[in-house]
Amino acid sequence: MSLKLYFSPGACSFVPHTLLEASGEPFEPVLVKLHKGEQNSPEYRAVNPRGQVPVLEADGAVITQILAIVSYLDDRFPQLQLLPRERVARAKTLETLAWMNNTVHPTFTHVFMPFKFTDDAQAQATIRAYNAQLYRPMLEEIEGMAVRARARGDAFLGGTQFGPLDAYALTLLRWGGFAGIDPAGFPTLWAHVQEVAQLPAVARAIERERLQLNVYKPA
Repeated sequence: MSLKLYFSPGACSFVPHTLLEASGEPFEPVLVKLHKGEQNSPEYRAVNPRGQVPVLEADGAVITQILAIVSYLDDRFPQLQLLPRERVARAKTLETLAWMNNTVHPTFTHVFMPFKFTDDAQAQATIRAYNAQLYRPMLEEIEGMAVRARARGDAFLGGTQFGPLDAYALTLLRWGGFAGIDPAGFPTLWAHVQEVAQLPAVARAIERERLQLNVYKPA
């Protein structure tokens, strides 16, 4: 099997997980249990010295980072049109994907894992609360993307085809539940995410990762 994906349930590795499922090409999924620290094991550090997921092994190479993996998969499976073919639309999709990965995602990391930034318990609580406040407007921005896509008549955030923006939007909205944010507060995005979750490729990834789509619990 020429493709191997190292993933962790519910992590951003869900994005390439869904894209690989959509490709229809066989791949080997390798579970990395972040909550058990498996990313820090010598065996995994030999694969990715940074101790992160996702990792894609393909064509005899180890590829890390969401943007790099998405770009590779788009080149390998052009028939899927994971990224738009028109150059401006493609650049704008990559722009949004980069923002999701380098801004929205790290904000949630401060909510979910404040211990990465300080060992002071009081400071951790402050970091968690502050970043939860920052996270909500970011989800509102993605809600706006979903609204505009609907207005254009597009079924997906990147246009007419399922792609990485849809998978990442699902992931980010789901994470909002862990930050105390009700996904129903973003009605168009929440409807879109539920529709995306029913796509066969996405449903297979959700089943493998055993994900609950809505993890929000009212206080």
